[in-house]
Amino acid sequence: MTTPNIPTRYAIVAPCRDEAAFMRRTLDSLLNQTVQPSLLIVVDDGSTDDTPRILAEYQAKMPYLRVLTRTDRGKRAVGPGVIEAFYAGLDTINTDEFDFIVKLDLDLDLPNRYFEIMCERMAAEPRLGTCSGKPYFPHPSTGQLVSEGCGDEMSVGMIKFYRVECFKQIGGFVREVMWDGIDCHRCRMLGWIAASWDEPDIRFTHLRPMGSSQQSIWKGRTRHGFGQWFMGTTFSYMTASAIFRLPKHPVLIGGLAMWWGYVKSALTAKPRYNDLEFRTFLRAYQRDALIHGKAAATKSLNERQASRWNPKSEGTQRNTEESRGNTEG
Repeated sequence: MTTPNIPTRYAIVAPCRDEAAFMRRTLDSLLNQTVQPSLLIVVDDGSTDDTPRILAEYQAKMPYLRVLTRTDRGKRAVGPGVIEAFYAGLDTINTDEFDFIVKLDLDLDLPNRYFEIMCERMAAEPRLGTCSGKPYFPHPSTGQLVSEGCGDEMSVGMIKFYRVECFKQIGGFVREVMWDGIDCHRCRMLGWIAASWDEPDIRFTHLRPMGSSQQSIWKGRTRHGFGQWFMGTTFSYMTASAIFRLPKHPVLIGGLAMWWGYVKSALTAKPRYNDLEFRTFLRAYQRDALIHGKAAATKSLNERQASRWNPKSEGTQRNTEESRGNTEG
């Protein structure tokens, strides 16, 4: 069990749509957690499969489970649609009643001590604002679990574990595809630390691989490329990232699709995140990462930003739809 007297009150908000194929494994893994959530809000974003029936079944097993049903918009909506559903659930609670807020996808299988360890990591490092374990997915041919290759400087989007004070300070999530990258960089801007660890006790199975999209791998990875463009990533950093991804599953296609999604967005002057200070901060970090390596660049940045850290300062309200629409480079 957890070390006594560490904060463990966490509320989960789980947006979902048509997750009947996966959600039982996720909900069962929550039932098996050594530290149970104080509250679980599942936002059913217009499911047309057995999702509502399964949720009703689990409400009998989970006294902390609430279900919020939204009107069917007629299609699945990733990125901004997921975050709109997340906020529909978050807006029903008082975050001050919890130590941590979790954004969770219902297509994961979590190890039993996952949330216990997240709470312990937060207690051990006061500057840690958001964290996660690492996702692995079953290879479509062999069934072997394969790492999704997420960087250590990010908490992963399918299971964001946030200290409430940090979440408020960064202004929450932007309502765009790269919401799960922008948030971690905004953490570092304010002196917080974002991290993930590849350790057996906190590795989890992602039953639907990141970037696979409900349509195709190509569609999902080109969307990621647009997200990098929107966030403000430089062409040189995007190209290096795409090359790094070429030998990883799906071989060649994944890296090429990401790069094309970025380039196509640039050629068509897609909007960028309307925060020049953020984009300047991001590009300086990416430049250091290309020169010194991502681990060294992140360590150096976290050390420099320590003086900015003030957990008691008020949050920002900037991460709204008003952050969209800038087409400058």
